[in-house]
Amino acid sequence: MRRALILTVAATVAMVLLAMLVPMAVLVRSYALEDRLSRAALEVQATETVVSGGDKGSVSVYLDRLNSRDAGIQTTVLYPDGTGVGPHPGEDEDVAQARTTGQARLDDIPGGTRILVPVSLGGTSALPEDTPVVRVDVREAAFPSAVHLAWLVLALLGLLILAGAVLLADRLGRSFVRPIQRLAVDAQRLGGRTGLRAVPVEGPPEVRELAGSLNRLVERVEVLLERERESIADLSHRLRTPITALRLGIDALPDAEDRDRLGADVDRLQAMVDHVIREARRSQREGVAASTPAVAALSSQASYWLPLAEEQGRRFDLDAADGEVAVSASEEDLRALVDVLLDNVFSHTPAGTPLRVAVSLAGDAVRLVVEDGGPGFPAGVDPTDRGSSGAGSTGLGLAIAESTARSAGGALRLGRSELGGAAVTVDLGSRHPDLG
Repeated sequence: MRRALILTVAATVAMVLLAMLVPMAVLVRSYALEDRLSRAALEVQATETVVSGGDKGSVSVYLDRLNSRDAGIQTTVLYPDGTGVGPHPGEDEDVAQARTTGQARLDDIPGGTRILVPVSLGGTSALPEDTPVVRVDVREAAFPSAVHLAWLVLALLGLLILAGAVLLADRLGRSFVRPIQRLAVDAQRLGGRTGLRAVPVEGPPEVRELAGSLNRLVERVEVLLERERESIADLSHRLRTPITALRLGIDALPDAEDRDRLGADVDRLQAMVDHVIREARRSQREGVAASTPAVAALSSQASYWLPLAEEQGRRFDLDAADGEVAVSASEEDLRALVDVLLDNVFSHTPAGTPLRVAVSLAGDAVRLVVEDGGPGFPAGVDPTDRGSSGAGSTGLGLAIAESTARSAGGALRLGRSELGGAAVTVDLGSRHPDLG
């Protein structure tokens, strides 16, 4: 917005300046030419006096002194005998016509104006063919001149006005944009690990109104989150109470085999309830947007599978980048992502199959690549489609991995590995797709 405001003001002021300064430059040029014509008219009168009362020698001395004053005004006296005194001797039809009619004339010539004035000698009524003619060529001043100086002043004035307008537009744009930028920064911080907090209400009235609306939204979200926490706590209490009663009832069974079997079922039920409650409390632990150093979390979780790889005789190569980038995912999700991908390799490839895990940085994101030397993915089956599997499994593993990558602002891609088997590439973004 600030740049658009500056460009708009600059374009508007430039058009206004062109509309004003160009006519002013033309007027300055016209006024300068009129001034030169006025001075030329005075010189014609003085030259008439010299020509009517003196000989050619006196006229020559006078014209030399006169023409040396201004190169743009050159005076020549043309006599009836064909001679001329001045810088440009030689007659033409216009001079002959002026001598014949005895009337002065003003003609346009390339780059200026020409004045022709017949002169009566000694005040007598001489014949027209005996009349000298004063010819004055008035041309535009050569560079540099007062006209060019005036144009330069006008150009500098225009540039100064344009620079001042741009500077003013920049100041105004900054006063508009800075409060919006601060509001945007505060809005991006909403829901971080520090929790929700109100944004400052400052700036122009429109920005203050927007900040007030955000604060009201924050208050509403806080109320909803508080209700969610209360509901989760109540749900946890309600679920654990019947599970505890069920466990007590199982402990009272006389058959030990039944106790063990039903107890294991209750343990799995308890684990599922704990997982549901833990997932429901995720926003309370992590805030609206989670952030985790991904390289350390991914590489450390992959290293947990090294003992199993050694036990099965697998070559396990683990390459981890030296840097670190925080991605928009929880540490628990990142570790679960590694477990899902490696579990697929260990479950669907024979023992001794080589395996490689690479964690690298791709700009402001993290890339995880899991490759194996197994048979690869089944043909005609999309392993990322929930419930689809070509190996008799539930088909949820890669679907969960893809969901984790997408929620972190990244993507999951399947391909062939250089080891000969399958390759899974997961890109994890550093910004949450909904908040970044």
